[in-house]
Amino acid sequence: MHQLLSLLLHSSHCVFLSGAGISTLSGIPDFRGSKGIYKQFDADKIFDIHYFRKDPAYFYTHGREFIYNLEEKEPNIIHKMLAKLEDEGMVKSMITQNIDMLHQKAGSRRVIEIHGSPAQHTCLHCGKKFPYELISPIVHGPQVVPKCDGCGGLVKPDIIFFGEMLDQDTLSQAISESSKADLMVVVGSSLVVHPAASLPLNTVKHGGRLIIVNNMPTPLDEYAYLRYPDLEEVFRYLEKEIR
Repeated sequence: MHQLLSLLLHSSHCVFLSGAGISTLSGIPDFRGSKGIYKQFDADKIFDIHYFRKDPAYFYTHGREFIYNLEEKEPNIIHKMLAKLEDEGMVKSMITQNIDMLHQKAGSRRVIEIHGSPAQHTCLHCGKKFPYELISPIVHGPQVVPKCDGCGGLVKPDIIFFGEMLDQDTLSQAISESSKADLMVVVGSSLVVHPAASLPLNTVKHGGRLIIVNNMPTPLDEYAYLRYPDLEEVFRYLEKEIR
């Protein structure tokens, strides 16, 4: 791991890409792991925009268990160390596939959320915005499905569902950062969901080095300069070395 530390210390533009695996230590299940969300719920329904429009109660009922309880979740050592690395100037930006808002809660400032966030919700009819804090109690109440208090339209979290376009400004930022990076560190991502999964290749293509920390193989392992299987072990090491 001293190699990882050396690369972090000497990098001029280090970018991290995080996936759901980093939040399991905070009690949030990942998506494709052995106990992941897609083992519990139908992946073709839970984040599908067409199904959401047809039956929004499916999303909101199940979402109570892993989205609308996020105020109870706390950042773990990984989120905290990533925020510290940013404070120390060792991380330039944090690209995340996650929708749990724990990077911000830990203190990270330069967070690029390529799959959106439930921090804001939008009425699909009139476009009115609603904060998470207003929507969460409704989801846990008898109504379950939040409706716009202005026009009565269906309210949806600003998470990018399957069948929706990614926000192009956010994607452009992610592509730019991954292309500028002389070091990209992937943490807790299986690298199977595109376009996020292709971002590390931008780094490699432009001469940067790739490090992958994930407990399962990824399609990009052959491009990795270093590969570690245990997130907590890596970040305990960094916590000890970077004070």
